[in-house]
Amino acid sequence: MRIIHTDTIIEEIKQMCIEANLVLSDDMKQAVERAEEKEESQIGKKILGQLKENMEVARKEQIPICQDTGMAIVFIRIGQEVHIEGMNIEEAINEGIRRGYKEGYLRKSVVKDPFIRENTKDNTPGIIHYEMIPGDKIELVVAPKGFGSENMSRIYMLKPADGIEGVKEAVMETVKLAGPNACPPIVVGVGIGGSFEKCAYLAKKALTREVNQSAKEKHIQQLEADLLEEINKTGIGPGGLGGRVTALAVNIETYPTHIAGLPVAINICCHVNRHMKRVI
Repeated sequence: MRIIHTDTIIEEIKQMCIEANLVLSDDMKQAVERAEEKEESQIGKKILGQLKENMEVARKEQIPICQDTGMAIVFIRIGQEVHIEGMNIEEAINEGIRRGYKEGYLRKSVVKDPFIRENTKDNTPGIIHYEMIPGDKIELVVAPKGFGSENMSRIYMLKPADGIEGVKEAVMETVKLAGPNACPPIVVGVGIGGSFEKCAYLAKKALTREVNQSAKEKHIQQLEADLLEEINKTGIGPGGLGGRVTALAVNIETYPTHIAGLPVAINICCHVNRHMKRVI
C-alpha cells in the first residue's frame, strides 16, 4: 500500500491548471504548425500564423493563451494500492483548482447556480471524473474547457441501423452548425456507444488524447480519417474565414452499448485544446 497525501494532489492540480492555460501542449503546437504549412488560403495561413505568434507570446510572457481560461475538467485514475491521506479527495481537487486560478491570475468563469449566475470567484467546483485502476500511482489529467466551443457540442441517440453513415452525418451536422463559433481550427472529440451520459464522457475524454495518435481499432482509425477529410472539405477554415484547415484532428472513443441503441456525442474544442497530464 502506497500513501499519497492530498497536499501533493492539491499542488499538482494547482500547477497543472496554471500550465495548461499558459503553455499549449506539444501535440497541439505541432498540429497548428502543420496546419499552417498545408493551408492554401492566404487569410487562413495568416490566421494560423497569428495563432502561433499568440502561443509564443503566452509562453514567454506567462499569460493565458486565451482569455477564456475555461471550466476545469479533471480526470483522476487512482491505483487500487494507493491510500489517500488528508482531505476528502474531491475537496482536495477543488482546492487545487482554487489555488491554481487564484495564484495564476486566471479568469474565474464558474457560477454557483445555472439561473442565479453568481460567480464563485475561484473557478470551482470543477468537473471531476474518477476511475480505479491497478497499481500504486495516481494519474491526473487537467483539461480547462472554454465554452465558446463547448456550447457547440451535441448528443444524438441514433438507431443501430443508422450505422457509420449516421454517425458521420451527426458529426458533420454538428461541425457545420458550429461554423466559426467554435474558433476553428477545431479538434473534434467523438464518443460512440455506452448510454446517454457515457458517450458524452467519452467525447470529452477523446479530446485529451494527443492529436497525433489514432484510435487503436482499424475501423475507428478509418472513421477518424474520413471525418477529418470531410470536415476540412467544408471550407469553414481558420477563424471561420475560409480555407482548407477547419479541423486539426478527429479523436473517437468507443464503448459497448445496448442492442437497441447507438449513442453519439460530439464535443468540439477550439485550437486551444488544453490538456495537461501527470503521474504521481
